[in-house]
Amino acid sequence: MRKLIRKSNKGFTLIELMIVVAIIGILAAIAIPNFLRFQLRSKTSEGKVNIAAIRTAEESYVAEFGSYVAAAASPAANGMSQKQAFADVGAAGANFGTIGWEPEGDVFFNYSVAITGLAYTADASADIDANATNQVWGYVHPDPSGASVAGGLTCPATGTYNANGGMNDLQNVVGPCGALDGQSEF
Repeated sequence: MRKLIRKSNKGFTLIELMIVVAIIGILAAIAIPNFLRFQLRSKTSEGKVNIAAIRTAEESYVAEFGSYVAAAASPAANGMSQKQAFADVGAAGANFGTIGWEPEGDVFFNYSVAITGLAYTADASADIDANATNQVWGYVHPDPSGASVAGGLTCPATGTYNANGGMNDLQNVVGPCGALDGQSEF
């Protein structure tokens, strides 16, 4: 007996393939912007985490030596959306190395600490989304009388980090400088 050999016409038509490609394109159009936004949020977390680490290092230093340490901005220039090498360049020996803090690897943000007596501000500034507007995170530690650093970090649109500049909600809390900083920008 002879077996009947049938030719099968199994496969996808051109229309079916075009529909699948269109669906993949729509999904990519939705997913890529979300992915980019999540990348920016993860870059933002660097600033918050490092400000909290600077705060801890400053508090440890004052507990041992009785004073806070000022630190010049490092890296000196804002690298836009690119990472830069951290260079501990404080004035007259007053720098991040003195308090025992240094970030791991290159950084997006530049960091600085300003002091007045027993009050200090620590800040992180970067333009991680390359829109020509810096994102600024800070921490304000007032002295025992409640006064903050005079002429501390200047926020782009909302004043300064001090008791009279409208930033009272940032005292003893790591937070954004203004409404356009942090997750609300993304």
